[in-house]
Amino acid sequence: MQTLTKHTTRWLTRLVILATFWATSTLTQADIGPAEKPDLKLGFIKLTDMAPLAVAWEQGFFMDEGLFVELEAQANWKVLLDRVITGELDGAHMLAGQPLGASIGYGTRADIITAFSMDLNGNGITVSNDIWETMSQHIPDNADGKPVHPISASALKPVVEASRARGERFRMGMVFPVSTHNYELRYWLAAGGLNPGYYAPQRGDTSGTLTADVHLSVTPPPQMPATMEAGTIQGYCVGEPWNQQAVFMGIGVPVITDYEIWPNNPEKVFGVTRQWAEDYPNTHLHLLRALIRAAHWLDENNNANREEAVTLLARPNYVGADEAVIANSMTDTFEYEKGDVRQVPDFNVFFRYHATYPYPSDAIWYLTQMRRWGQIPEAKPDDWYMKTAARVYRADIYEQAARSLIADGTLKASDFPDFDAENFQRPHQGELIDGIAFTPRTPNAYIDSFDIGLKGTQTP
Repeated sequence: MQTLTKHTTRWLTRLVILATFWATSTLTQADIGPAEKPDLKLGFIKLTDMAPLAVAWEQGFFMDEGLFVELEAQANWKVLLDRVITGELDGAHMLAGQPLGASIGYGTRADIITAFSMDLNGNGITVSNDIWETMSQHIPDNADGKPVHPISASALKPVVEASRARGERFRMGMVFPVSTHNYELRYWLAAGGLNPGYYAPQRGDTSGTLTADVHLSVTPPPQMPATMEAGTIQGYCVGEPWNQQAVFMGIGVPVITDYEIWPNNPEKVFGVTRQWAEDYPNTHLHLLRALIRAAHWLDENNNANREEAVTLLARPNYVGADEAVIANSMTDTFEYEKGDVRQVPDFNVFFRYHATYPYPSDAIWYLTQMRRWGQIPEAKPDDWYMKTAARVYRADIYEQAARSLIADGTLKASDFPDFDAENFQRPHQGELIDGIAFTPRTPNAYIDSFDIGLKGTQTP
């Protein structure tokens, strides 16, 4: 009751402030115009990278923008996407590949756009204890007697080969066919010499397991640890807190983070339908302003607000995991084997490195991986990748919201990319684990550079 009273009081106070603001302000926020649709329902999946939505609500940033927002957890990524398409949700926390997959017609076809990148990094790959026991025999130790990182999937290869010799499939989980997790897991496996299989939608085969050494299947994020504990899968790739949950439960070992696979890789986005964005342009801009402010709050002063963020994310209406589990990856550390806690200050990035800007190169990387594994079954020219990225990843809308925050003094110009520059490729990214350079301006040459994966005009 105390919490309800506190929230109710804060909302009523903000209503008074907001009414005064709209009546008197001459700032750029007011120049955008009032939200055409102030009452919004936004969806999310119970992962720590939904944090900008929770923070925007809890810190009153939505209310500052004249938005009355209801945040609602969704059962899985498909349900979430379907409800955005039907209009049951105004927008949602999405996998970065979802707007792209929908727009090119892989799976559910719909015209989805994003003008906000929610975070960088934040995923891990975990294996069960028995797999780790065998796998670890192929990994050298450092001076402290702990495994040398990053760990290559080549250490998993003998385990997979032993399973095949017994006539068994080696199974791992990921969260959705067009998820970062699917592509990161596939990337890691292929870099270690393991084929994760192909999709063949033109033949009606969307299993993604053609010629696979490792068979990947979909499991909703919160169910990953229990599914592995039951023996249905031997490992998985998922966002936090569900890798750290396996450590706390004593059932598995995270072997690598996506920061080690590709430092500062793009992760989630905020997605809406193109029609919604066109019908409610002011609402969209106010929503983006609130989310940008929330992302800034999460990273400001060297992550000084992270402990407060951990406390609110632990609530059952947000992520609903123990604070200690969430804190393990949200406060600059990551735990691999029990007791093997290492410093990973950029494991969760929400604002720094221009994390919120929807760079075209982000979209192009996802599209190259869709082509590599057969979700795009036929070759496309380089300009198709460029045009698709520009159509779906709407930096122009983001820039409007960001410029207004600069103009009214809420944030500084130095907080954002130089909007007079091209801003094509995401900066501050490290090398991919296999050493192959990502060349977004020549996507076909990039696709052709891999030993494992479709090339040229090949089809699955």
